Amino acid sequence: MRRFALLASFSILAASVPFTAANGVAGAVDNGRFWTEQPDAGHIAKAQNLPDFVDLAARLSPAVVNISTENSEESSGGGDIDDPHPHRANPFEGYGPHAKSLGSGFIISKDGYVLTNDHVVSDSGKITVATQDGHQYAAKLVGRDEKSDVALLQIKSKHDLPVAPLGDSDKVKVGQWVMAIGNPFGFDHSVTAGIVSARGRFIPGNYDEFIQTDASINPGNSGGPLIDTQGEVVGVNSAIYTRTGSSMGIGFAIPVNIVKQELLQLKERGKVTRGWLGVYIQKVTPDLAESMGLPEAKGALVTEVLKEGPAKVAGIQRGDVIVEFDGRPIEDSRELPLMVGRAPVGHVATLKLIRRGSTQEVQIAITETREEEIASAQSEKRETSSEWPFGLHVKDLSADLAHELGIEPQNGVVIASVQPGSVGDEAGLRARDVILEVNRQPVADVESYQHLLKSGQGKTVLLLIRHGENTTYVALKPQA
Repeated sequence: MRRFALLASFSILAASVPFTAANGVAGAVDNGRFWTEQPDAGHIAKAQNLPDFVDLAARLSPAVVNISTENSEESSGGGDIDDPHPHRANPFEGYGPHAKSLGSGFIISKDGYVLTNDHVVSDSGKITVATQDGHQYAAKLVGRDEKSDVALLQIKSKHDLPVAPLGDSDKVKVGQWVMAIGNPFGFDHSVTAGIVSARGRFIPGNYDEFIQTDASINPGNSGGPLIDTQGEVVGVNSAIYTRTGSSMGIGFAIPVNIVKQELLQLKERGKVTRGWLGVYIQKVTPDLAESMGLPEAKGALVTEVLKEGPAKVAGIQRGDVIVEFDGRPIEDSRELPLMVGRAPVGHVATLKLIRRGSTQEVQIAITETREEEIASAQSEKRETSSEWPFGLHVKDLSADLAHELGIEPQNGVVIASVQPGSVGDEAGLRARDVILEVNRQPVADVESYQHLLKSGQGKTVLLLIRHGENTTYVALKPQA
């Protein structure tokens, strides 16, 4: 109370001594001013009223559902909640032969189609959907897509169900109000509100470009809707950035327009078929752009062309920089897979690329992706985990490879592949990451890397990893 009184007293005192600058703007300093102020206070737009969240919550909550799953196999449990990397806004993790998890979803059609995240229902045996009115339904998994983290369920009801209408995420603007409804920590139909913090956010290891919001999203919110002030769904809540396991005001939602492009395939085929180019790409850094004589650090640098892929047939070469796809400029290399993935199979696309300083156009026929087939073939060739600890297959970092990765030549080893499900995979390590240190000791080559690992056998190993332009420490705990 004393603090309130002091502030009030100051306000009265300040109000009693107003001052006006020579240009008529209250509070401005006249002499030597080097900043910008409103030229006319009368033109300042009036602050907008807050949206009616009461009405929005009342209208949309009946369409939001609670999703619980029961696994037939033992769950492996969650990861370290102090990991500062983005986490799925995932439901509770359970253990035992019938582990249960909890997430959110929302009804998109009166006949019972329900949209949620793939990671909410993945590897589940029994799926139960509970509506706000207390009814529970056994849900059928109609289709799922791990790449975009979207799943389509269906429930059977004797009456029409309330729906959440899908909006247009392309019209979302940074700063606009949004509302999230979900089941954080099992508290069903919790409503939170905030603004759109950013658009086009990329999260390592994810396919989508996300909407970022500061509306509070917590474990259990996965699969719930992100709603605009018109009462339309503009995103599917999917992940959070956290150091504690709880919301830090940085949540991510899959843009609903990406989801709408997949819904028909999910309903009719149970999966999403995408096109591909058959290339591996990397970001064009300012240093790479300078060394390659590029006008700007934009586009996607081709690092490998896969055999028998569309790119090979079209004559694309390693070192080409793809700067446009069907007339759409590529600002960030991560935009290219999204553009290609959205193109229909069979479409003949026009790529603009820069090859050794010369700009040219290439026609390429988009074919159905063979990523799963290639991954399976590569998996068969991988060495056993006993030969490659933590599931990491490494090789020496040569000067040519360092140049290809866009880094200065240095000591270390580069990760050639990561065994799926291994300790390294779960820690987020990926092919083309560079290991610089093991337990604070510099790594010169594969031989020294293996020697340092053996010297710390049986203990948690601390690796210094270079991923793109970032350097981070990663702790790997040996499996029992």
